[in-house]
Amino acid sequence: MADIKIPKANVPQHMGTGRRKTAVARVRLATGTGKIVINGRPFENYFPTETMRMTAAQPLTVTGLADKYDAQISVHGGGPNGQAGAVRHGLARALLTVDTNLRPALRAEGLLTRDSRMRERKKYGQPGARKRFQYSKR
Repeated sequence: MADIKIPKANVPQHMGTGRRKTAVARVRLATGTGKIVINGRPFENYFPTETMRMTAAQPLTVTGLADKYDAQISVHGGGPNGQAGAVRHGLARALLTVDTNLRPALRAEGLLTRDSRMRERKKYGQPGARKRFQYSKR
């Protein structure tokens, strides 16, 4: 059983890493028909809402390469929206390795900028990051 070797296709792959909040997405692009697989699941199943699908696939639609590349994506951490943002960032970076002439189009849409907004930590002596316990004068 250990002697079985699966032949690997020698298709050039383009890599990109995307981050958003605490989510990290590793993207592999290869020439294909536009099939996207995230964590072994189809794209439509992984992101159930149309908004998240549009966010995640935005770099492909902006550049017009949605049906020219297959994407194999590994994403972990964060929630669904953070993961969609991480996939978006990773796809944009991977497309940049495919063709550097795409930079102006991706930059104009703000797809290459890492969204650095993070969740603020909870502070001691209060119930949340900014919220205070109720003040009682009497």
